Amino acid sequence: MSLETLLKERIAASGPLTVADYMAEALLNPDHGYYTTRAPFGAKGDFTTAPEISQMFGELIGLCLAQSWMDQGAPARFTLAEFGPGRGTLMADALRAAARVPGFVTAADIVLVEASPRLRKVQADTLDGHDVRWVDGAAELPLDAPLWCIANEFFDALPIRQFVRDADGWRERCIGAPDGALSFGLSPRGEQPQLNHRLEDTQDGDVVETCPAAHAILSELGHRIADQGGAALIIDYGDWRALGDTLQAVKDHDRADLLDMPGTADITAHVDFEALAQAAAPAAHTRLTPQGVFLERLGMTARAQALAKRLEGAALETHVAAHRRLTHPDEMGNLFKVLGLFPASSAPPPGLST
Repeated sequence: MSLETLLKERIAASGPLTVADYMAEALLNPDHGYYTTRAPFGAKGDFTTAPEISQMFGELIGLCLAQSWMDQGAPARFTLAEFGPGRGTLMADALRAAARVPGFVTAADIVLVEASPRLRKVQADTLDGHDVRWVDGAAELPLDAPLWCIANEFFDALPIRQFVRDADGWRERCIGAPDGALSFGLSPRGEQPQLNHRLEDTQDGDVVETCPAAHAILSELGHRIADQGGAALIIDYGDWRALGDTLQAVKDHDRADLLDMPGTADITAHVDFEALAQAAAPAAHTRLTPQGVFLERLGMTARAQALAKRLEGAALETHVAAHRRLTHPDEMGNLFKVLGLFPASSAPPPGLST
């Protein structure tokens, strides 16, 4: 039985699904979900993330975290976590670069937050030689040590809810099947207390997206970092305050129909970084910084030049293109943003400011 059929049966039994419910099933259903049944990353998958474009991305992230670790006194034991590690490429590159910093890798308890059994196996192969363990969520991260963590293109894939402004209330966008086919509709108008502040900057018909799952994760991370030390780097596409319908499906590196064959395409939405920063209190947060600016502050051009000396021909052209793709304002440089979390009594992670 297909996931589409299962969803229609659920709708017939219980009524329309929220967008969050639909995303959760389409991405993580144990038998039919996109992430649980497919290999989505890279040229042969449906999309390519920054770590797959160039080793420089993960290397600079690793050195950034290592410097932050030293800035906070180089604790003898800490948790090094990554949310949504993909194939493990970012963590592998980060550890290779950070190994140059005495004591960092030895002190790290490497934990990957990954729900997909299929991807866990890929990550284990990529990180062969490292002592790695896996958890399902932020609440399972160790409680007794400082926490340094990475979340690259993780929060964009968490289930969101969508609300459409209607006078002084809101109507939630839902998925039903009134004519036998999945389609979008709206709930009756009602109050949404968590959106009262958005009545000030929206008008009728505007769409506001919320991500309850992200709020819960950031609350957990924020309290741990504030209380025990550490830092978080959150890298994703989005902006400081969400406005508009940003929900999209991607398949074979191109846009796809959101409701066509659920479970066969990635579904994402832009990240509301303001909501993440607010949820992370009492941890301090940095200014939201374009990815290109962040990487250049960390020395990407110098690293690119050093690597280029050993390359020629097609390999050199690919390398130059990767540098541009990650940093240029017309490519990923401005689309992707970086938010840092850190204890209020400590310096922000390198490459970021307050």
